[in-house]
Amino acid sequence: MKPLAIDLFSGAGGFSEGIIQAGFHIIYSSDINKSAQETYMNRHKQLGLIHGENTFFRRGDIKDIKSSQIIDDIKSLQIYEHIKGKEIDVIFGGPPCQGFSRAGRRNKDDPRNMLFKEYLRVINDLQPRYVVMENVSGFMDTKLDNYIGIKNTKYADNELIPKILLKEFNEIGYQTLDPQILDASDFGVPQRRKRAIFIAYKNGEKVPNYPTPLSDEKVTVGEAISDLTETAHYVSYSTYQKESKNGRTTDINGMKIKSDIVKNNEKSNHSLAVIERFSIFKNGESGKNLFDRIKKEGLDIKEYPNLLKEVGKDLNNRELETLIDNFKSGNIDTDTFKVVFTKKMNRYRLDSHNIAPTIVTMPDDYISAYENRIPTVREMARLQSFDDSFEFLGKRTTGGLRRRVEVPQYSQVGNAVPPLLAKAIAEELKKYL
Repeated sequence: MKPLAIDLFSGAGGFSEGIIQAGFHIIYSSDINKSAQETYMNRHKQLGLIHGENTFFRRGDIKDIKSSQIIDDIKSLQIYEHIKGKEIDVIFGGPPCQGFSRAGRRNKDDPRNMLFKEYLRVINDLQPRYVVMENVSGFMDTKLDNYIGIKNTKYADNELIPKILLKEFNEIGYQTLDPQILDASDFGVPQRRKRAIFIAYKNGEKVPNYPTPLSDEKVTVGEAISDLTETAHYVSYSTYQKESKNGRTTDINGMKIKSDIVKNNEKSNHSLAVIERFSIFKNGESGKNLFDRIKKEGLDIKEYPNLLKEVGKDLNNRELETLIDNFKSGNIDTDTFKVVFTKKMNRYRLDSHNIAPTIVTMPDDYISAYENRIPTVREMARLQSFDDSFEFLGKRTTGGLRRRVEVPQYSQVGNAVPPLLAKAIAEELKKYL
């Protein structure tokens, strides 16, 4: 029998995908978002993991899901008689990370900071043999005030979360490895994505370890997505592309799920002005790099008539001529730069010969390495190491205030744990089961 796993804060299923690739059977999963649930359950159905039969998914806020309910849900499965009396081998989870992120403003009072306490509550009640917790690297140096643990231990102000976490695990009968920062690019993911990983093990269990990086060679953006462009930029499929198409994940019968049709690969329709703006970026160049290049070399924006026309709508003739002269001479400051290139100084053009930066939920942070457009959902998914057969459901993208409540396809991809990173962690733990 395969080892049994639970996946909490599952999102669209990046962690689950790697867990399954490592040979685990996921019997229970949970997430709060409906769109993520649709994608997750669709994928698991494709793999033969059927809700109510051999796996259970519950949508809801972890704060409202009692451990007794999780146990009852598992007992309701048609396969329960086959797993009755068997321990949960591993609980995996990545509590939402926005409150810990270095990318935005940190907030000690962000309620999302408390979700790891709910995670600990479930672990304390279900007592799995091993526990994996994933989060952004900023989690490592985040501090909390007046935290009260699940055993009512009171912690001082400005206590580091990792320090709290280690003590809390110890109080509920677990030892922990020293937390580590793992880079997904060390495990076959074509992306520089560093994540804080915590591994805990129940008193009396074998002491596990963290996975060892596969090799020094990294999978590049070109090796990952060059075959997805309208005009093919490849001579033959790379090993990574073949694996993405042929499938890394097997169904419950051990058959790999192959994809003959590439889904989620719709290209965005940009205006001519946006296309011209994107065309100015060189491969591997960020907004800051471009700003520095223009200051050094200058830029004749008359060569981009549609962009010039868009910029000129809000300027009079004299202002426009001054803007043109300043760009040509390189006499610009950041405010002048933003008039032409918008406020997105962190926009970045992917470099086909290098790994990608950390993939986030905003697609217009990136420009394709091959065409003057933002990447497709599928291209972003390839950079996260999802198989092509993994289909993302729901809205493709959304904006404005709706982003607070909706999780469109781009966000589902950007929020995910890269499956190949999850697989490396899960495979390492499996050695000790």
